[in-house]
Amino acid sequence: MITYILFILGFILLIKGADLLVDGSASIAKKLKISSIVIGLTIVAFGTSAPEFIVNIFASVQGNSEIAIGNILGSNIANILLILGISAIIYPITAKKNTVLKEIPLSLLAAVVLGFMANDMIIDGASFSGITRIDGFILLSFFIIFLYYTFGITKSDTDIVEEKMEVFSYSKAVGFIILGLAGLVIGGKWIVDGAVKIAVFFNISQSLIGLTIVAIGTSLPELATSAIAAYKKQSDIALGNVVGSNIFNIFWILGVSAIIRPLPFNTSSNGDIAMTIFASIILFIVMFIGKKRVIERWQGVFMVTSYVGYVVFLVLTK
Repeated sequence: MITYILFILGFILLIKGADLLVDGSASIAKKLKISSIVIGLTIVAFGTSAPEFIVNIFASVQGNSEIAIGNILGSNIANILLILGISAIIYPITAKKNTVLKEIPLSLLAAVVLGFMANDMIIDGASFSGITRIDGFILLSFFIIFLYYTFGITKSDTDIVEEKMEVFSYSKAVGFIILGLAGLVIGGKWIVDGAVKIAVFFNISQSLIGLTIVAIGTSLPELATSAIAAYKKQSDIALGNVVGSNIFNIFWILGVSAIIRPLPFNTSSNGDIAMTIFASIILFIVMFIGKKRVIERWQGVFMVTSYVGYVVFLVLTK
């Protein structure tokens, strides 16, 4: 019972920790006269990916590669099918041309690259399949290119609006950062430990726990951000948040995780990589069906239904 309580509390600490870290860091950056755009593309983007990042760090250090890989694949699938689906049901999502032609294909490329990297046994006939440290450095190289592209947008995109954000005193902001980091670390540890114990107790794979409960839990900041943005009819924020998070998850988080400790890959997870690719393809295709560059409500319903079907399939087969 204590395991379950700490597991649930871990998610609360993780999400609140990420929120406090973003608020404190953004406040200090604003005091230093850094623009809201840059803060949004760096601190806020890293902050919403912090739950996945911390969980993966603990999973990598402890050698729980199934949770590390399952968390990222599950988060990316949930981000597109569940979170964007719910957001589109709240209010149809309109995408900018850049997002459709560059960022969505880049998130698809990330999933395809991961598929190639993880299948050494199938592609090379090697005795071991996994994401090695070299793969990790390659993923981080892609991530640096993505950051370069992202900052390039801020100079050329005239549609980006400077958002107002609350500014705190330095002492309060530093306090938020310290509390946020503590919440992330403690919450992440409790989640990974709890996931391992739950998998052992119910005799189910760590991969299933990572793909479902852990993935959805760590994706809650993206869900909150995108749903609120959709409600406020700021649809490009809702879409950009999800697509950017998916690119972060593979290039940044899996890259760092693999550098800490190479992640053994079970070929049975190829179906989950395929689902990640499929979800990205669905997102790209719906941009050209019906209203161009718009995810309509009926498409959102289809995406959420697809996600529910995928989870049911996982429970029955994993």
